[in-house]
Amino acid sequence: MFEQFSWKHLIPLLRGTGLTIVICLVSAFFGTVIGVFVGMGKKARSRILRTICNVYVNIFRGIPLLIILYMVYYAIPILTGRHISQFAASSISLSIYAGSYIGEIFYGAIDAIPKGQFEASDALGMKGAQKYIHVILPQAVRIMIPSMVTFLIALIKDSSLVSVIGYIDLTRAGRIVTNLTMQPFLTFIVVGIFYFILCYSLSVVSKKLEMRFNVHGR
Repeated sequence: MFEQFSWKHLIPLLRGTGLTIVICLVSAFFGTVIGVFVGMGKKARSRILRTICNVYVNIFRGIPLLIILYMVYYAIPILTGRHISQFAASSISLSIYAGSYIGEIFYGAIDAIPKGQFEASDALGMKGAQKYIHVILPQAVRIMIPSMVTFLIALIKDSSLVSVIGYIDLTRAGRIVTNLTMQPFLTFIVVGIFYFILCYSLSVVSKKLEMRFNVHGR
């Protein structure tokens, strides 16, 4: 006997939304850490380091996220002999995927900074780390806000793919509710509304950040 879709079915969808937010926050954080190092690596003097970073970006931007998910979720247990949870596999996959895109965004932001800023920091005797922390990073972050937010919105939508390995995100929760109610149209209208709320909220925050930091008037 199937259930009639009602308010009680919003509870698993809200839980799925929370888990979607968690996985996106985790992957965005680690993806940003990876991306910053990749972006700096692409600007490094070492040709080997530049090549490694370029290869990383080209490989993981060229492979569909779904393939990365399958590779991580099924390959790690085969190689290590240890089970990996859906959360860990999803986090690792999304972080690797995000790192390749954020690395390119960060590299573009660094490239957009006038060369005079680099020369000025060199003239002040700043070392590599000091130069990036005090001069380059603050300017790069401001420049990359629009592109970064656009990617994060795409990441929220792409995160729906983690449902294929069993992680109970918003999309997976929608499938579970559909199995209970046999009302996929109504269920996924609600799921779509929740995704829209997440993405639209992020775009609103982005607009406020752009106005606050005067991104377009730099």
